[in-house]
Amino acid sequence: MLPKLSNSLSMQINNALKYPINKAVARIATRKYISFYQKDKSSDQVLLNFATLDFNILQKMHKREICDITRWWKELNLAKALPFIRDRIVELYSWSLGVYFEPQYKLARKILTKAFCFASITDDIYDTYGKLYELTLLTNAIERWNIDAAQELPSYMKLYYTALLDVYTEAEKDLAKENKSFRVDYAILAKKKLVRAYFQEAKWYHGKKVPTMEEYMKNGIQSSSIPYLCTASLLGMGIEATEEALDWVANEPPILIASAITGRLSNDIVSHEREVERGDVTGVQCYMNEYGVTKEEANVEIKKIILNCWKDLDRQCLKPTRVPRFLLMPVLNLARMCQFAYIDEDANTFSKNNYRDFVSMVLVDPIKA
Repeated sequence: MLPKLSNSLSMQINNALKYPINKAVARIATRKYISFYQKDKSSDQVLLNFATLDFNILQKMHKREICDITRWWKELNLAKALPFIRDRIVELYSWSLGVYFEPQYKLARKILTKAFCFASITDDIYDTYGKLYELTLLTNAIERWNIDAAQELPSYMKLYYTALLDVYTEAEKDLAKENKSFRVDYAILAKKKLVRAYFQEAKWYHGKKVPTMEEYMKNGIQSSSIPYLCTASLLGMGIEATEEALDWVANEPPILIASAITGRLSNDIVSHEREVERGDVTGVQCYMNEYGVTKEEANVEIKKIILNCWKDLDRQCLKPTRVPRFLLMPVLNLARMCQFAYIDEDANTFSKNNYRDFVSMVLVDPIKA
């Protein structure tokens, strides 16, 4: 029916098919819908003006935040000191914006963006640069979580390790003003779990081992970084993020597992060829190896797993839980961001096409009235 419809309606339908509302990132969906609504002759002009004003005011706030976080990133100087890492500060901030855009979460976005930065740097060290004996030293240092442990590290790892500890010390000071510094302990434990998962992947790589799908997925829940990021997302959320809420995340509830598997396997599908070329293990490769199928057949089956995870996410958000619904939203929104970032390409590594449009729409270009 699409060729027979008006251009505006055709665009809406194409968009709805590619980004259904349960998987849509809020700020992108809002920005696009306002554009569609502007072309609707039956639109309520007062409502449209209010929505446009609201979006543009929030965008100005987000621009100020990205200025602050960019200044911090440049002063940190890790991108120059460690030239092998991905320099993606704007994209990483936009991930935080996908988790929560509301003005009251300004501090939460600041802390979460820094968590994203150090997850990305850690991934690059374990995945592309570090030698196995160096990674063993770094893993042990992170387990100790003490500045004295830096003395045993290679010089480039010392820079990373001291900066990592500084970020958590800063977060602790920010949260101490509200007597919430205990939350940082949860984030540190989640960071240690993430590093163990990265280290396991490194051992598979250096040992040229392809694990079973079960082994890969058990480790992949953590290596997706979703449990770590969900924990970090709660740090600056105000009084709502109670100790009970952090315990809930630490115990890895079903909604968190579903989000993590969605992120892990969505990434694997789009990055499989590049990862295998350099000797890394992916879920696609594990599935092919275990079941003796082609890449195309493995992709079909893995997409079924992702679809079932989305059903779990929807179900967990709709039924009553022991935590408030707004605490479920970061878990869901991280899955939504993964869905968006990995729908056509690995936009987390190569930010172009869809992701570049996202940054322009949400952070650069205001809506014209």
